[in-house]
Parts: sequence; structure tokens; C-alpha cells
Amino acid sequence: MDFQLTEEQKMLKKMVHDFAEKEFRDKVAGWEARGERLPREYVKKMAELGLLGLCLPVEYCGQGRSAFEAILAIEELARVSPLCASPVFEANVGPVKVIEQFGTEEQKRKYIPPVCCGDSMISVAMTEPEAGSALTDLATRAVLDGDYYVVNGQKRFVSGGGESDVYMVYVRLSEQKGAKGIGGLIIEKGTPGFSFGKQEQFMGLRGMASCDLYFDNCRVPKENLVVKEGEFRKLMLAFDLERCGNATMCLGIAQGALEAAMEYSQQRKQWGKEICEFQAIQFMLAEMAMRVEAARLLIYRAVVNAGMGLPSPLEASLAKCFANQMVREVTAMAVQIHGGYGYSKEYPVERMMRDGWGWGIAGGTIEIQKITIASQLLGRRFDQRR
Repeated sequence: MDFQLTEEQKMLKKMVHDFAEKEFRDKVAGWEARGERLPREYVKKMAELGLLGLCLPVEYCGQGRSAFEAILAIEELARVSPLCASPVFEANVGPVKVIEQFGTEEQKRKYIPPVCCGDSMISVAMTEPEAGSALTDLATRAVLDGDYYVVNGQKRFVSGGGESDVYMVYVRLSEQKGAKGIGGLIIEKGTPGFSFGKQEQFMGLRGMASCDLYFDNCRVPKENLVVKEGEFRKLMLAFDLERCGNATMCLGIAQGALEAAMEYSQQRKQWGKEICEFQAIQFMLAEMAMRVEAARLLIYRAVVNAGMGLPSPLEASLAKCFANQMVREVTAMAVQIHGGYGYSKEYPVERMMRDGWGWGIAGGTIEIQKITIASQLLGRRFDQRR
């Protein structure tokens, strides 16, 4: 068991750190205030640096490295803003991983290289108006008609909705209830019968696209089926890596909040001395650091143990659940250390607190993660319908 990064990993971490500071630090406040998207030119820059497809195979234009390197890059970018980290997130631990793990050779060659080159983005569409935590209640239906699936239904809270070029859509392929009838279908933007709802306005994560997807007799080539009926477990196994990415967004935000609080506490003076000299501030900084480091270890363990594959459901849920709670606590303490300035938009910590809160809802709530953890520990499935 080695807790040290390799020299190559340290170089990657520093390169991404310096890139984030140079390209994004002075711009994120303006983007956030105006609710602007990350300009595509920066996505291309990330592709040129090899950050898109870090953990995707070389034969599909990826870098052929492990998911751990991708997590290191996401962490450094999220320190500045999750908006800046989102392209690296989606191009490494997002739904593109479903295609890489379970897709046909034709699907891999068609959809993965454009992601690695920064020419295409892929989003996952899972949640529906009546199927959130109860995902297996989803009703979006895909019926095979000759060489096409005819898709009807609605998806909600789709990150990247309207902006992404390709969508991994969870659909019901038969009348079988529950997980057994669910599969995964690739649907491209611009397909007739596929449209988008209005962009959501959230408390945080401003600038990150999210909207409903609508399918009205949308005809999708049958060769776009990635995960067949009865293989729902594959979709969820791939989603465990995305949950590690979710946790890493929290880690990066919290690390940024800790750094901001440390800097402010050594600049702000009261009663003639820096506020870091007061025990109350010291206690908060120590608590923040402990939580950040504990989350980092849980995330790193889950991803390192996954190697070139996918993490275990238990380790992924432990990391996500803890990191989701941790970022809320750490950013709140950062705001408190800043006092009145922490509540002001002139300082970044109030944005960090708003951005951090959403990750404990996205990708499976904190409460659902706890149910999963208990299920894995006890080796039992707990049916929430009974």
C-alpha cells in the first residue's frame, strides 16, 4: 500500500493545477454571475493537453491511463470551479465509460474519439419526473420496429442537456417491470422526435447546462443499443465510477474552500492580530483539513482499486456519501471564517457552498448512498416498495 503519487502523477497534477490557475481563476466569477457556459475553446485546450479521455484506450484516441489520473485532473480543476472540471469529468468518468466498457466495436470507434478530441460531449439521461431515486420506475419506452427503436418519454435534470451532442438514455425495452426491462440506448442530438426543455436555474452550478429531454416517436437505429434488456446492472456498475467523479468534484471544491479560508485567516486582522491566531479559527481549519483528507483517501482508494476497470459499489458509495456531506460542512466553515465577506459575492466561498450542495443530490442522494452502503455491508437488498 503506497500513499505516494508517482513522479508522472505529480507532474500531471501540477500541470492541471497551473492550467486551472492561469486559464480559469480570474474568469469563473464572471461566468458564474452571468450563468455562462464554459467556452468550447477551453474544451479544445483540455483535449490538446490530453485531459479528455485520460482513462480511455489509446486505440480510440485516449491516453490509456487509469481512472486515478482522471480523478487527479478533475480534483485540480474543481478547486477553481466544477464548471471548469465538467468536460474532464464527462470525458473520463461519465457515460462515455459505458460505451468503452460495454459498447460494440463500431460504437466505440464512432463515439469515443470525438470525445477525446474535444469535438463531442456525451451526457447520461436517467432521471424522470416520476423516477428519481426510484430509478427502476422509469417509463421512457423504446419499442423495436424493424431496424429502429421508437422512443417515447421524458427525462429530467439531465446534466449537459441541450449542450451535449450525444446522450446515453436509460430506457424500458419491454413491459417487464423493475430493473429487468431496462437498457441503454445512444441517442444523438438532432434526431427527429428528440427535443429539449428550458434550461434549469439552480441554486449553484450556474453555467452548467441542465434541462429535460423529450422523445416523441423518436426513431433510433437499433445498432445504437449499448446495454441490452436485463443488463441494468452494467449501467449501474459504470455509474459507480461516475459517482467517484461526483465525489471528486466535492473534494476539489472543499480543497479550494480550505485554501481560501487559510489565506483569508492570515490576512484578516481583529484585535490587532491575524484571526488565524484565535483558537476558534484554528479549530475550524483543522476540522476542514481532516474532512478533506478523509474524503481524499476514500476516493483515491475506490478509484485505485478499480485499476483500469470499475470501482466496487461499496467503495464508490462510501466515497460519494462522505464527500457529499463533507463539502457542505467544509464550505460552510469557510463562509463562517470569512464572516460577512463570506456571505458576499465578492469572495468565492459563497459560490463554493452553493456549488457543493448539489452533488449530494445528483448521482444518487446521500440517503440513497447510505441504503446502498448498508445493503453492501449486510449482503442484503432492501426493497423500498414494501
